[in-house]
Amino acid sequence: VQLQASGGGLVQAGGSLTLSCAASGRPISGYVMAWFRRTPGKDREFVSAVSKGGTNLYYADSVKGRFTISRDNARNTVYLQMNNLKPEDTADYYCASGPFIGTYDIWGQGTQVTVSS
Repeated sequence: VQLQASGGGLVQAGGSLTLSCAASGRPISGYVMAWFRRTPGKDREFVSAVSKGGTNLYYADSVKGRFTISRDNARNTVYLQMNNLKPEDTADYYCASGPFIGTYDIWGQGTQVTVSS
């Protein structure tokens, strides 16, 4: 089972990016999907999560109103639309999969997002 994030890059403050997380090896339809981020010297930070059916969405306060998580079970992919990006959003973003919100057993490789001021 693998999760591969993509879509990161360099963007100016106020700009937008959409991250994708493609899963292989098991269908995501039976699992909660989430995004996390990490910057050097800091702990891993929860960003957002989506329930198995896509009905329930969860966001960190720091991204609420700016980021939108979504999932396409048919494509086995989860997305993170990031708008109004801020320099403090600069981080390595990666996705995770698990049976419940807050419990993740598969972690993917990250994609770097850099927001310039």
